[in-house]
Amino acid sequence: MIAVTIVIWLLLVLVLGAGATFAVIAFLRPDRVMTWAAAGSLAAAFVLAWLATGQIEPLLTIVVVIGAMALAVFGGGPAAVLALDLATKGSVRTGVHGGILVEGIRSDGATTGREILRGGQTIGVLERFATVATIIAGFPEGLAIVVAVKGVGRFTELESSEARERFIIGTMASLIWACLCGAIVHLALS
Repeated sequence: MIAVTIVIWLLLVLVLGAGATFAVIAFLRPDRVMTWAAAGSLAAAFVLAWLATGQIEPLLTIVVVIGAMALAVFGGGPAAVLALDLATKGSVRTGVHGGILVEGIRSDGATTGREILRGGQTIGVLERFATVATIIAGFPEGLAIVVAVKGVGRFTELESSEARERFIIGTMASLIWACLCGAIVHLALS
């Protein structure tokens, strides 16, 4: 039984490491294959964490926490982009600064384009870090704070339906990803 426990923990560490690696690659250079590989690693890590039993060495605990946090922080962005691409089918144009371009009509009747929801990648990294940290710390109520801060910060940019749709889909995909990574740690260590 001890051998099985050791194998499960080692597999968990390896899968989290592989998932974090896939996530970082997808984060730095958008690639659907790497995003799907990170998602598969996330699913495998979740199952392994559910199967994990027994006490582990403190060093291994730290490695599991760091692996899950890296997977959460870097994997959630590509996962959100993939969810947005699947939902919008490429109908939303991306701006130079990572936001989206929405069209408006000036008082003279001419159409204008402006970029909104800029800085989403940086905000997403912070959001996922805070989310996974609150789950690992056993303070899931902190999620309400994360969502509230993000909503208040973006409120003025959500007047167009494209912005609202993108904000909701991206935020939900990112939060779900980070919560699953936090759940991996919670399951493995409980």
